Amino acid sequence: MTDMMSELNETIFSQLQKEKLVLLHTVDDESGTPTSSVISWTYAMDPKTVRFAVDQRSRIVNNVKNNKLVSLTSFVSATVYEIAGSAEIITEEMEEVPFKLACIEIKIKSVRDVMFYGARISTEPEYEKTYDKRAAEKLDNQVFEAIKKS
Repeated sequence: MTDMMSELNETIFSQLQKEKLVLLHTVDDESGTPTSSVISWTYAMDPKTVRFAVDQRSRIVNNVKNNKLVSLTSFVSATVYEIAGSAEIITEEMEEVPFKLACIEIKIKSVRDVMFYGARISTEPEYEKTYDKRAAEKLDNQVFEAIKKS
């Protein structure tokens, strides 16, 4: 395991410059307990800032409104990183996207390698879109362009 960092290193930054499965951890606004969500529309704006998009009706939006402390778990280069920080809703409706998506920005406070000692990830999690591939690619491009502009 590596020491705690205050920003994304070059490897993590480059991995978050494209669509990638990550786990988002927030505090549930109703129960007050930690909760996890799988998201893929994440984008590293710079080594201290990550943005992501979610459906504006998602409980993630209310969770962030009530508790700004969040973390992302990302699988990168055979290990697992926790990216923790404070989230802020940039916009609740991304105009350039045909769906009502919110854009949320995380100001990074810490990045830690959280893989347990003596192990490495041999295969990173993969996923596939289960709807029209061309429509998925078009939507992904629209969302990522809107994230960068927000």
